[in-house]
Amino acid sequence: MPKTGRGLATILVTLVLCGAFRCEAAEPSEETIARGKALVVAGDCASCHTADPAKPFAGGKRIDTPFGGIYAPNLTPDRETGIRSWSDEDFLRAMRQGVGPDGTRYYPAFPYPYFTRLIRDDILAIRAYFGTLEPVRNKVKPAELRFPYNIRAGMRLWNWLYLQPGFLMPDQAKGAEWNRGRYLVEGLGHCGACHTPKTWLGGDKRDQAFGGSRVDTMFAPRLDAAARSGLKSWSAEDIAEYLQSGRNAKSHAGPLMSEVVLNSTSKMSDGDVKAIAVYLKSLPSGAAEPKVSPPSAAQMTDGEKIYRGACIACHETDGSSAPRIYPPLPANANLQSADPTSTIRIILDGAESITTTRAPNTGSMPAYAAKLTDQQIADVTTYIRNAWGNAAPAVTAADITKARGK
Repeated sequence: MPKTGRGLATILVTLVLCGAFRCEAAEPSEETIARGKALVVAGDCASCHTADPAKPFAGGKRIDTPFGGIYAPNLTPDRETGIRSWSDEDFLRAMRQGVGPDGTRYYPAFPYPYFTRLIRDDILAIRAYFGTLEPVRNKVKPAELRFPYNIRAGMRLWNWLYLQPGFLMPDQAKGAEWNRGRYLVEGLGHCGACHTPKTWLGGDKRDQAFGGSRVDTMFAPRLDAAARSGLKSWSAEDIAEYLQSGRNAKSHAGPLMSEVVLNSTSKMSDGDVKAIAVYLKSLPSGAAEPKVSPPSAAQMTDGEKIYRGACIACHETDGSSAPRIYPPLPANANLQSADPTSTIRIILDGAESITTTRAPNTGSMPAYAAKLTDQQIADVTTYIRNAWGNAAPAVTAADITKARGK
């Protein structure tokens, strides 16, 4: 047989055998899988994609947005309801462009506008790790978005407005640690998804990056160097301690951030956490903090009375509290946010410090929704936001009434 004929025959035999035995790429190495697992932890994938702790990454968890509810998809290697049948290119396109294998365009509750910055090897390492999970059959409910946001074709326009594909090129003037921190914060960790203000279409206001934003019923605080409500008074060590334990000498993680600490940052390597801290500490102050007019003397007096009757047992007369058990109130950045939502919610609902390996001791605060009137909560909130050198806009009874409604 001529050489050409033998060559064609070999190709045909190979194709037949591949079709019969489903030829697949080489199995990923243990090192790649381990790196993928670490990247999945850093990306906090479990927080959104796990509805049932007994079925990790099987999806189904409802994510509430201003436009309606979205259910996180199944990431396990189930062929019919998960990602077993996806190719590497399918996974890359989903992560970088927000487009599924069938051409379906994802909504940005899936933070692909941040994941688009990841390098190919990291994305494929993440896929390799997901491939090692136990397959779970779990068909996720479709999104429940209001018209016209339920028209997926509209995502073409959204992506044109807000998606900026491309890698984060290393800044050669900065060190490796800073660049690693930037990659984690602006890419994989998608910190801006919560901490950057949004437009009415849900896109980032890029000129206000990390300037704080309302998330569900809480307020994700500023991560820039703002003096009162940002991280200017925090050291890189303070930031790292907070991410690893959920608390430090200045503050405690609130309900939403606690989930991030438990599922992600407390499980990350010391090197990656330190890199995040170094990068965040390097951010300049963004928009000027609002000028604050002092609250009325009457409201401060009434608020102090409530504070002395309900708060000093844990927070002390001077607000110094017991750091790392009960958060100090003076110079508290979260407390002085222009948006008082988180402070109001904690007073209404109570709070409990998460426990981690680095901070196993507990601390809790009772709920005051049934114990205090709207005016009393407004007064004590205003008091603690403006006592001991703090400065933040006053809170009204109407603010509390509105918060109760949520």
